Amino acid sequence: MIAIIDYQMGNLRSVEKALHHLGHGARVTSDPIAIRAAERVILPGVGAFGAAMQRLGEGGLIDVLRETIDRGKPFLGICVGLQVLFTVGEEMGTHAGLDVIPGRVVRFRWNGHAERAALKVPHMGWNELWPRSGFALWEGIEPGARFYFVHSYYAVPQHESDIAATCTHGVEFCAAVGRGNVFATQCHPEKSGAPGLRLLDNFARWEP
Repeated sequence: MIAIIDYQMGNLRSVEKALHHLGHGARVTSDPIAIRAAERVILPGVGAFGAAMQRLGEGGLIDVLRETIDRGKPFLGICVGLQVLFTVGEEMGTHAGLDVIPGRVVRFRWNGHAERAALKVPHMGWNELWPRSGFALWEGIEPGARFYFVHSYYAVPQHESDIAATCTHGVEFCAAVGRGNVFATQCHPEKSGAPGLRLLDNFARWEP
């Protein structure tokens, strides 16, 4: 069973529906006992970094998440579910994250580059994603496959080796991270058609 963590942020039912479509058992839950018992865990998310951390804390889920990761259980973060894995986020103030992946989450800023001024923030819509080698969840996904994004902030990992894919919106940014049993995407695989379904299927079969 795959536990999809319910902390009142994210496309929970869309992720669940996609996994059921692929033939995988999945359950939306906020119950720490159910999350600990699950074979795999997904942390989705839409919204602000600080609010996400607050709701995880209020739900008693921070320790559960850290325990899940420390035990080596396959873990997938989506959108804000990627961002909160980092040390700190800069959205609406500075907020501590889970510090699973060293680095920061920063806002798109064009810093006076006139040629980028027309680019909208949030970065919203379909864009090409460029996987890096060595990450099993990209199996069967072509370089340059288009995924759906909606975000104003992006992660800057401290270590280059944690970057699993990149994308470009004014600047080249980290679009996915991977480390051990942890994988996370800034894009929304549940909204990304065939490539997104392939990524979710890869996760459901992944043995890190």
